[in-house]
Amino acid sequence: MYKALKETTYNANIAIKKSGLVLLTWGNVSVKDDALKVIAIKPSGVAYETTTADDIVVVDFDGNIVEGTLRPSVDLPSHLALYKAHKEIKAIVHTHSTFATAWAQKGRSIPIYGTTHADYFSTDIPCADYLTESEMEDYEKNTGEIIAKLIKKGRANETPAAIIKGHGAFAWGKNASDAVLHAIVLEEVAKIAYLTEAIPGENTALPEHIKKTHYERKHGTNARYGQKK
Repeated sequence: MYKALKETTYNANIAIKKSGLVLLTWGNVSVKDDALKVIAIKPSGVAYETTTADDIVVVDFDGNIVEGTLRPSVDLPSHLALYKAHKEIKAIVHTHSTFATAWAQKGRSIPIYGTTHADYFSTDIPCADYLTESEMEDYEKNTGEIIAKLIKKGRANETPAAIIKGHGAFAWGKNASDAVLHAIVLEEVAKIAYLTEAIPGENTALPEHIKKTHYERKHGTNARYGQKK
């Protein structure tokens, strides 16, 4: 019943490993299926090299295991909180990719310095603050909730990523491949922004009219990038 969903989720997890976004087991991908009312996610602490599609864990929207013998990723409550808050999110990637995590450890949002960023994100990539001591009692759930609060309702696809102070990165999308793409782009624009600030001279945000044009030519009502479907 869940074979196709598990295959899709497995392939997305392997994709973030192959793309260099993940070392060891520092990351996970989940995929939501609204028709089946389930979410599939990587099992906790299992090496990518030994993970198979059969190992993918399927849970309901409350996190109860529907299919699978392994424990789901410890980050599952973060994923669930994001899915609950933003219905348009259909897949989520969590990583500790180097440059995105460096910005997170600085506690800084990633500015739009250029069109590479604006092609995929309509805003700076926001950075959530530390959780409070009391919030640590439900750490993973509250991590997802503080990220969800950064994103305006109905706008998750316009800002399909965020970072968490001292932690790492989350990216999401309309499907698994979309979420993986945003995780890859997030890391690259984090790297470019870092290098931009390392070069002596004034750091200038991309002008609003250029930012808007670049975003809308890919994602606007009259998008003209790519081929007609």
